[in-house]
Amino acid sequence: MKFEITKHARKEMDRRAIPDDTVEAILQKPDQIVEGYGDTKGYQSIMDFGTGKDYLVRVIVDNSVVPGKVITVYRTSKIDKYWRQL
Repeated sequence: MKFEITKHARKEMDRRAIPDDTVEAILQKPDQIVEGYGDTKGYQSIMDFGTGKDYLVRVIVDNSVVPGKVITVYRTSKIDKYWRQL
């Protein structure tokens, strides 16, 4: 599936030091996809950025358009807040 990264998402990736290949890997094979607000979905995976601490990286995608638009990207240490037990 193809995705378009918005200017805002690109800016947040740069600001938060989340590499393109990390975002691409999550979009291609996320650990989870969770429902968001409206037509958005959160593609998310748990990762270690080399610090020995796990972070949840969330790629928020608007799936109402083709290709889907990545609207923001962030990482958080609050894994339990966003992780859905299936």
